[in-house]
Amino acid sequence: MLGFFYFLCGLLLVGYCCLLFFYRKGWGAIRYSKSAIHYRNTFVSIIVPARNEEKNISNLIKSVQHQTYPQACYELIVVDDCSSDRTAEIVKNHSDSNIKLIALSDYLDEKNINAYKKKAIEIGIKASRGTLIITTDADCTMGENWLQEIVNCFEINQPKMIVMPVQINYNNRFIEVFQSLDFMCLQGITGASVQKKFHGMCNGANLAYTKSVFEEVGGFSGIDHIASGDDLLLMHKIAKKYADEIVYLKSVDAIVKTIPTTTIKDFLNQRIRWASKADKYQDKRMLPVLMLVYFLNVGFFIMIGLALIHHSEIAIKYFVAFVVLKTIVELIFLYPIAKFFGERKLLWLFPIFQPFHILYTVSAGFLGKFGTYQWKGRTVK
Repeated sequence: MLGFFYFLCGLLLVGYCCLLFFYRKGWGAIRYSKSAIHYRNTFVSIIVPARNEEKNISNLIKSVQHQTYPQACYELIVVDDCSSDRTAEIVKNHSDSNIKLIALSDYLDEKNINAYKKKAIEIGIKASRGTLIITTDADCTMGENWLQEIVNCFEINQPKMIVMPVQINYNNRFIEVFQSLDFMCLQGITGASVQKKFHGMCNGANLAYTKSVFEEVGGFSGIDHIASGDDLLLMHKIAKKYADEIVYLKSVDAIVKTIPTTTIKDFLNQRIRWASKADKYQDKRMLPVLMLVYFLNVGFFIMIGLALIHHSEIAIKYFVAFVVLKTIVELIFLYPIAKFFGERKLLWLFPIFQPFHILYTVSAGFLGKFGTYQWKGRTVK
C-alpha cells in the first residue's frame, strides 16, 4: 500500500514538473513591453476600495499624483468601505479636482451582503468617467510611468482586459520574505497562463479593463454573493466572450508594489480568502491544476507525518528526494521571474521555505473550502 502511495506521489511530482516547465515557457514567450510612444487620448478611472487604510492611503494618492500621464486624463475614485479610522478624512484633505471620495455606506441597504469589495468597485465604476477602468488597492504604490505604460498597452493593442504585475514590498522579516517568494511564483504563473490562454489568473491590485466590457458582462452579477473574486471571477466572465482580448503587460514600469501581511495569522487569512473561491471558478481548466498542486503537497505532508510518527527511513528518503527535485524545478521556473522583479537574491532562501510552503498550502486549501476567515475586521464564510 505504501509503495502505491509513493508511486502516486511520484506521478503527481512528474506532472507538477511538466506544468512548471510549461509555465516557464509561457513566461518567456511574453514580449517585454517598453513603448517609446506616448499616447494621451484615453481617459482613465482608477478605482480604489479602502477600508481602515489611514496608514497607507496617502502613499497611494501621492503615487497617483506623481504620474507622468496628464492629470486631466485620469481620475482617482476612492470608495470608503465603512472605515472606522481616518481614511475618509485623509482622502478629503487632498484637494485635487481629479480625486473623488465615495462613501459605500450611502449605497448599502438593509440586506446582508458578503462581497463589500465588489460592491465598492461597482459603485466606483458607476460614478466613473473613464473609458478604461484600473483597479488597485489602498496599500499599493506605483512608479511614475505606471499609467503611461498601461495606456500605451491599451491604445496599441485595444484589449478588453490588461493583467499586470504585482510585487511584495517586503522587509527582512521571515513572513515577509516568504510572502515575496510565494507571490513571485503566483505572478509567474499569472503571466504564463494569460500568455498561453491556459487558464485565467490576475490580481485586483493591478488590473485594467474597459468600462464597456464590465457593463457588457453584467459586472459582478452572478458572483456578487462570493466575498472574494473581484478580479479572477470577473476575468472568467470576460474570458467567456473575449478570451483572445486579455493580455499580460510585462513591463517593469507597470509593476504595482503592495505591502505584505505582518503576521502568520493575517497571511493565512489572506491565503484562505484566496482559496475560498476555488470551487467558484467558471474557468474549469483551473481545477486540475489546483488539485495537482494541492494533492502533491498533501502527499508531502503525509510523508512528513510518516517520518515523524513511525520513524520511517523510507518516508524520509522519499520526502527528501521529492522535495529536492521539486525545489530544483521551481528554481528553474522562478529564475527569469525573479530577474524581471529584480529579486534574484531571494532565490538563495527559497529552499529553506519549502516545508513552510507545504504546510500552508495544505492548511489554506482545506480551510478555504471548509472554514471561515477574517478580512478587514469582518468574519467571512
